[in-house]
Amino acid sequence: MSTNEITPGSAIPSFVVDSVDGEHIRQIALILDDPNPIHFDLDAVAAAGMGDREINQGGSTMAYIIDMITSWAGTRSALQRIKCRFRDNVRAGDTVTAGGTVLEVTGGGDNRRALCDVWVDRGDGKRVIDGTVVVAIPED
Repeated sequence: MSTNEITPGSAIPSFVVDSVDGEHIRQIALILDDPNPIHFDLDAVAAAGMGDREINQGGSTMAYIIDMITSWAGTRSALQRIKCRFRDNVRAGDTVTAGGTVLEVTGGGDNRRALCDVWVDRGDGKRVIDGTVVVAIPED
């Protein structure tokens, strides 16, 4: 990120996942020891009235925002705060795009920070997560 160009209204380059992988969803459920069958059992997904594809973990969907910020800032440690609201589900096979915009820049020198509006949109245009992040901006 070119720190001189970070101003309110600046867009954060988006992060796109072309197709959320159902196998990845199942593996994350195993790694997290997540017993919720909507992440790995298609019969349970259907029985819950949630369609016919595995449901991505909310934290995995939020991680797309973290990946976007890390790519933009150059380091994961620049992300100082994340606050999100989960609005809808992401399913295996969905395309998702994480995006963001700088709302304000505060501080100076080593204490310069950007407050950013962030979101994840599903390929059908539905916003599935929205929130804010605070990102440390390094000195040039």
